[in-house]
Amino acid sequence: MATAIFFGSNTGNCEEIAKSISTQLGKIETFNLDKTKVEKMNEYDKIILGASTWGNGELNDDWESVWDDFQNIDFSNKTVALFGLGDQESYGDEFSDAIGLIYEHLNKTGAKIIGFTSTEGYYHDASKAQIDDKFVGLIIDEDNQSELTKQRVTNWVDNIKSEIL
Repeated sequence: MATAIFFGSNTGNCEEIAKSISTQLGKIETFNLDKTKVEKMNEYDKIILGASTWGNGELNDDWESVWDDFQNIDFSNKTVALFGLGDQESYGDEFSDAIGLIYEHLNKTGAKIIGFTSTEGYYHDASKAQIDDKFVGLIIDEDNQSELTKQRVTNWVDNIKSEIL
């Protein structure tokens, strides 16, 4: 069945990453959560979810507004990959926590979560998106390491392509 990307983006950075991932995967559909009902996820067996972290490790506005409905979706037969954005210098104690919050929920539902990445090359103190020496998905820091974004996205897409398409 088809694959789609769902994301929330306050400043546009998450949207740009979603578009880059979509292009590299062959222009799969992307949906901004501020314009799409979260129940649309039910139409896909394979989903990529993206979120940026705001404040003290919180979901951004788009995710906050759909969070209750998101928790009612059955992910038990879905393959899910995650990408998140954060600022490891200014928010090193809650770096990319939003994607960690989404992961925690998905993990309880029995979703098949793919796309874990190494923490090597990142400089932060703590993250809910980290398990041992891995992040639960692709993590991007556009504020401090934007020069690494393109290669990180490409490497991650190459890693998940066979399982997400």
